[in-house]
Amino acid sequence: MSIKWTDTTEIAILLEEKYPEKDNINLRFTDLHNWILNLEGFDDSPSNSNEKILEAIQMAWIDERD
Repeated sequence: MSIKWTDTTEIAILLEEKYPEKDNINLRFTDLHNWILNLEGFDDSPSNSNEKILEAIQMAWIDERD
């Protein structure tokens, strides 16, 4: 499975599975970026992300936890 930056829901699910102890509300986007790059199956260029994408992933992660 190849995951891209635009797969926000899938990324959120994987982040919750791998990092359930992380504060997904008060986080730094640099940390979030690195966590995503280290997810199994993630296969996209690090430079393809931006603040809007990271914010969408963060919101999906918050929703996933709720």
